[in-house]
Amino acid sequence: MDPDHPHLIGDCLIHIFTFLTEEDLITASSVCKDWYEAADNPWLWRRLCLQRWSFCNLAVLGSEQVDQSWKRYFLRRSHLEAKMSKGRSGGYTCKSLRGHTGRVVGLVYLQGNSAQRPDLWNSSITTVCSASTDGTVRAWNIQNGELLWCSPVQSPLTQIISDEQCDVLITADSTGLIKTWKGQTGQEVASFSAASPHCTLLQYSVNNDWFLTVGTSQGSVCTLAESALTKKSSIMVCDTFKVNILLVSPDKKWITAGTKDNDDLSPKVTYTESLTSPSEDEDPLCQSVPVTGCQAAVFIPTQPARLAIIHKERANNKALTVFDVSIKKTKYKSEIQVQQVESFPLTLNTWSSPILLEAKDSNCLVLAANQELWVYSLKGTLLASFKEHTMPISSICVDSFRVVTASQDLSLRVLTWKNDRDSGLTLESRYHLLGGSHTMSRGFTHVACDYTSIVASVEGKDGKDVLKAYCFTS
Repeated sequence: MDPDHPHLIGDCLIHIFTFLTEEDLITASSVCKDWYEAADNPWLWRRLCLQRWSFCNLAVLGSEQVDQSWKRYFLRRSHLEAKMSKGRSGGYTCKSLRGHTGRVVGLVYLQGNSAQRPDLWNSSITTVCSASTDGTVRAWNIQNGELLWCSPVQSPLTQIISDEQCDVLITADSTGLIKTWKGQTGQEVASFSAASPHCTLLQYSVNNDWFLTVGTSQGSVCTLAESALTKKSSIMVCDTFKVNILLVSPDKKWITAGTKDNDDLSPKVTYTESLTSPSEDEDPLCQSVPVTGCQAAVFIPTQPARLAIIHKERANNKALTVFDVSIKKTKYKSEIQVQQVESFPLTLNTWSSPILLEAKDSNCLVLAANQELWVYSLKGTLLASFKEHTMPISSICVDSFRVVTASQDLSLRVLTWKNDRDSGLTLESRYHLLGGSHTMSRGFTHVACDYTSIVASVEGKDGKDVLKAYCFTS
C-alpha cells in the first residue's frame, strides 16, 4: 500500500472486509482508526442488509443521517430477529385477551408489522381482530392488551378476514349475512345476505377495484363489488356441496373454488373477469382442474398463477400436483389451459385429520397433518420434517421469517427459515410458546403472526375462548 495515497488503503480494506461476517466486521472496526473508518463504510452495511433481507426500508429508522442508517438498520433488525429466534424469557411479552363469551372462529391482523416495513422501534400499535360464536367482533391492541372496540351482538359468526390496505374487516355469520366494518371504529359499512349457513370469504382488488367473492353451502360462488357489496355475479361450482376452498392467484386473474367434502368432484379455476365483469352473452370462463378429491390447495406466491393441490388417488392414497393456469386467446374464443408441472405421492398418515398447506417463495411447500409438519420442494423432495407436538396441529402460519404451528396440546412451536450454503433453504425448529393450563383450556385453535408478534386463540373448557398475544421487542 502506498502511504502517499491513503484512499487506496481504505479501498483495499473495504474490499477485504466484504468477505467478513457482521460479527467479524464489528471486531475489525476496533483495531485502529483506518480499520474503523473502512468497517463503518455504509456500502458494506447496505450490502449486508440486502444479502440478508430482500427489502430494506431506511425510513423506519427516522434518521436523516442516511450514511449511518444502513449499519443502524442492520444491527437493530438482526438483534430483533435473534430475540425472535431464541424465544427466551424477557425477549417478549405475553398478554391474555379476554372478553369473548363463545368460541373464537378466526383472528386477523388489521394493522400489523410487516417484514417489508418493520417498525424497529415498536412505536406503532398492532391491532388484531377476532370473531366469535358469541356474535361479536373485537379489536385489540395486542401490545397492552386493551380492547379497542366491540361490535353489536348478532348471530354466531363463522368467519372473519381483513383488508389491511383499506382498513376493512369482513365477517360472515351462521345465517349467511356478510358484513363489512371500519377497522378503526368498528362501524358497520354494508351488509349482504348470502342465505348460506356456511360462507367462505375471499377479498381481492383488480386494477384498484375492490371485490369480495363468497363461497356458499349450496356450492355457488357469489362476487360482490365495492364497499356497498353490490352483487356482480353468481355461478355454481360444486353442486350441493359447500365451497370450502377459495383462492385468488397472485396475478389476480384466476379464482380457484372447490370442496373438500366430495371425493368425486374437481376444483375449478375461473377467469376473474368472468366474475367481476360478467357478460350477458357469454358463459363464465371456467375450467375443471384434472384431479378429484381435493384436500388442500395454495397458489405459489412468487408465480403469476401456479397452483399446488393435495388430492386423493387410488386406494385412498394422496398426491401433490402442481399446475400452471393460463389463458389462450384466439380470434373467436378464449380457452383456459391448466397444465401439469409436477406431481408426486405423499405418504401422510392422516386418516380423517385435515391437511394444512401453505407456500413459501417459489419452491417451498409447508404441510401439516396430525402432529407432523413437512417441508417439500415443488419437485417432491422432502426438505424437512418435524414431529414435536403431542396432539394434532390445528393451525399454521407461514411467512418470510418463520413457521408457527398451533396444536391441541396447548403449545405453539416456532421454526425459522435458514439459508444453508450447501442444502439451500431449510427450516430449523426453535422453541415452544405455552398457552396456559390444561385444567382451564383444551388447546390452541387458530394462529396468526406478523413480523414481530404471534397471536393465537385458546379453546376454553367453559366455552369462553381467550387470545394469547406474544410480542417481541427490539
